[in-house]
Amino acid sequence: MKFTWQKTATEPKTLKKFLNGHGISHRMYKTLKTDGRFNINGQPATSEVIIQTGDQVEVVLPDEKSDPQVVVSDQPINVVFEDENWLVVNKPAGLTVVPGPANREDTLVNRIKGHLIQEGAKNLVPHIITRLDRFTSGLVLVAKHRLANSLANEMLAGKQLHKRYQAVVSGIGLPSHGHIEKAIAKDPDGFGQLISQDGKPADTEYWVLKEMIDRTLVDVVLHTGRTHQIRVHFAAIGHPLLGDQLYHGPMNRGIDRQALHATMLDFADPFSRKSMRFKSPLAKDITQLID
Repeated sequence: MKFTWQKTATEPKTLKKFLNGHGISHRMYKTLKTDGRFNINGQPATSEVIIQTGDQVEVVLPDEKSDPQVVVSDQPINVVFEDENWLVVNKPAGLTVVPGPANREDTLVNRIKGHLIQEGAKNLVPHIITRLDRFTSGLVLVAKHRLANSLANEMLAGKQLHKRYQAVVSGIGLPSHGHIEKAIAKDPDGFGQLISQDGKPADTEYWVLKEMIDRTLVDVVLHTGRTHQIRVHFAAIGHPLLGDQLYHGPMNRGIDRQALHATMLDFADPFSRKSMRFKSPLAKDITQLID
């Protein structure tokens, strides 16, 4: 896969620093030195070259070959958007995102690998950018090659990749808008997380969208990315998600999984420089809770 940039007067002169500014990580740079190649103005160049203003820099990355340990699944995926760099899918509740001891044959990654093979892609390693719990539904962003993965991780670190969720929590009486700021740590005696002064800082912002007799629909933005953050935080303030057995949510309200859906992804595409926004309507089992 080829990527081409033109050096401006304000960019670094060393090739390594120039490429780092375009998402080529140190690790990827080392890979390029052994398996890829550099071209300056169409001519082969070494990594030690000094580039001048106006020079055209071309990088040729080696294809990412299929990992034989990742089984191919021919089960379908719900594609929301796809181009040569990104894949956005709508994940159903119950589908695990990455292979693990309990499921190595039919996860989202297995299905995406099958999808990529079917379309004749050369890069066959799906990079999951926005991972969801098994029983959370909604949008997942996937980088289709290592440069997209590197740039997506930069967006995450710079808080330039924006995500929104909707959840149905138990009870009523929440302020119309609020923050839940409680540190979260791994539960040493269980499978989940818990509120702890010794944990990592966590900030969940929410807006009440609809209040019913015994439940509330909220729109949620995470300002930190802790495991189970939405579920732990709402449980901590006495409003656990409907169907969330792990965090003691009510299990008799018409849903047997946490009522949580990733509804929106928003970012500026570093390749096209265009604003990208994707939305996903609530899953049917959550919609039924609020109709």
